[in-house]
Amino acid sequence: MATRVKTVWSGGMTFTAEVNGHQLIMDADPYFGGTDQGPRPKPLLLAALCGCSGMDVVSILDKMGIKDYTLEMDAQGESAAEHPIIYHTITITYNFQGNNLPADKIAKAVNLSLEKYCAVNAMLKKAAKIIPEVYINNLEVQL
Repeated sequence: MATRVKTVWSGGMTFTAEVNGHQLIMDADPYFGGTDQGPRPKPLLLAALCGCSGMDVVSILDKMGIKDYTLEMDAQGESAAEHPIIYHTITITYNFQGNNLPADKIAKAVNLSLEKYCAVNAMLKKAAKIIPEVYINNLEVQL
């Protein structure tokens, strides 16, 4: 199955992409000739990684019967010094908050996402080292 994203130049450094029927504006920093009308394309990769893995994790935890928690995710990309300035290392942090959350099930859900289900992770790990970190109520969980 193919995926298609239509992207149109809007002038300057601004581009508008249509993704699944939704409009997404991308732009450059004013330093690079943009007008800051939207996010930069490269950080959107980090958002896609969080979204993809996060959707997996909450789906897996739901099937395990884990409810009543919050999840915040953070992804940080470390960039290469020379062109192409790719992310050579990405740290993805999962922060769970809630009562009586089973660390073993949360670790299993994160591992299943990153090792089996998350297509964005599968693509990015071909170019970058992906480091997952998991915290439950601010305490680190070993994967």
